[in-house]
Amino acid sequence: MDNLIQVNSVTKDFTGHRALDNVSISVPKQSIYGLLGPNGAGKTTLIRIINQIIGPDKGEIFFNGEKIRPKHVEKIGYLPEERGLYKKMKVGEQALYLAQLKGLHYHQTKKLLKEWFEKFDLLNWWNKKAETLSKGMQQKLQFIITVLHNPKLLIFDEPFTGFDPINVNILKDEIFKLKEQGATIIFSTHDMGSVEELCDEIALINKSKKVLEGNVRKIKKEHAKQIFRVEMAGLSSSFETLKKENFEIVEQSTKDGLIEAVIRINNDKTTNDLLEALIEVGNIVSFNEVIPSMNEIFISTVTQNQ
Repeated sequence: MDNLIQVNSVTKDFTGHRALDNVSISVPKQSIYGLLGPNGAGKTTLIRIINQIIGPDKGEIFFNGEKIRPKHVEKIGYLPEERGLYKKMKVGEQALYLAQLKGLHYHQTKKLLKEWFEKFDLLNWWNKKAETLSKGMQQKLQFIITVLHNPKLLIFDEPFTGFDPINVNILKDEIFKLKEQGATIIFSTHDMGSVEELCDEIALINKSKKVLEGNVRKIKKEHAKQIFRVEMAGLSSSFETLKKENFEIVEQSTKDGLIEAVIRINNDKTTNDLLEALIEVGNIVSFNEVIPSMNEIFISTVTQNQ
């Protein structure tokens, strides 16, 4: 798969602190790429380097196959975690001004802004000062300004902070639409639920080093631990008849007349081995592998790399 952003062996030092240590990531075109990590891991530093706000001490970054240069900035839309608007400036006037800084013409910009403002229920605030907007409305405004010039790369740093669930869903829908229209999105967040819902690929940075990267589904599958949740009916014998050295009963309960159990496979036994053993116990109603969540994988990976 072609990559829009290729980061090769980037290192960045500040006084007495290494923010990034030989980090490489590949961001596929037209994907939503999660940039994850604990506070202080180095995510924001990498985002700022991609935006050319600061430069790397070592390593290179490529944008669509070209070594990144100032000309690429106009192809990037960046919504930082630290929001910033001119509070005394009128909402519509401010949006027009900031959009024109991205190279859009006045009349074209005004038409596009009116469409976005209507979609995000901001039209009635066009002639009011930005300071009168709620935090959520300010974030909507900055989201619009970020995406208005149709950049090839969008970088969202904690875009859902302060939003209620309804507006979070509105923003998620827009992010999916932007991807469908050809945008590549780098998405930085601590909300692992949003990562599972939105992201195609992720990279996890911890203490300045990349400790995990890849496709979300593959990563979850690779971190599975041979644990299965089963529902059984008509048990002819107890789960205790399963050989304990091969199968560990992690949980067991009764619900609506069914026996539910969570079972771990040990000693290189296979899924088929477990199914054969369960058939001897009773009728299998359901059988599903327990796949770890991204939150569990995040905590486990970071803890292992302390």
